[in-house]
Amino acid sequence: MAAAVLPKDKLKILCLHGYRQNALSFRERTGAFRKIPVIKKNTELVFITAPNRVPPLPTVSDEETKAEGISSEGEDMGWWFSRLDNSYVAKDYTDCCPGYQDSIDLVTGVFKEQGPFDGVLSFSQGAAFASLLCGIQQQNPDSPIKFNFVIFVAGFKSRQSAHNVLYSKKITIPSLHVFGKTDKVIMKEMSEDLLQYFEAPTVLEHEGGHFVPASGPQKPVYTDFLQKMLAKKASS
Repeated sequence: MAAAVLPKDKLKILCLHGYRQNALSFRERTGAFRKIPVIKKNTELVFITAPNRVPPLPTVSDEETKAEGISSEGEDMGWWFSRLDNSYVAKDYTDCCPGYQDSIDLVTGVFKEQGPFDGVLSFSQGAAFASLLCGIQQQNPDSPIKFNFVIFVAGFKSRQSAHNVLYSKKITIPSLHVFGKTDKVIMKEMSEDLLQYFEAPTVLEHEGGHFVPASGPQKPVYTDFLQKMLAKKASS
């Protein structure tokens, strides 16, 4: 059974973490973002964990863990893999995507059981996954996967060949694309490449790297975007 619909002054947002993260670690990394007044007062954020357990890395330093956004709490999880050895590299062009259908099944269940959702907040591999969910919704109006806007942070186009069809039609859902000039994990060129698949995307480029930015320069952009989404919900 679907969850109760929120009042029109609240946005229910599904949050999709990055590779080697989970719901808990992603929530922790959005602390400053969650304190932005429009987020704190006018949203309900629902964090979920991907279904695919990621094999452990060789020992890495705390500094490397922080830089790459790797989970420091709980298990390292992912939305799919780009290689048959259950590893994932965002730059890979491959014909395989093990674990992807498990993620689709999980998210479909979340939309059925915890929806409706107004929007999606997504980071890194979770943002690539969110772009695929946009394609599913765009091409299949009967899908239970339905939302009215999307925020990508360090997003990029999936390079697995099986996903190409989901980018074949221009995606009309309102989108905010956030990426850092100095991101060494998902280069800004990869995030910029995703823009062409969306109609009238809003862009927020920041000076930092691979994280969810929420300092002074970014707050007005998030606020303006979400206030537009609130106004649209109120008028629907």
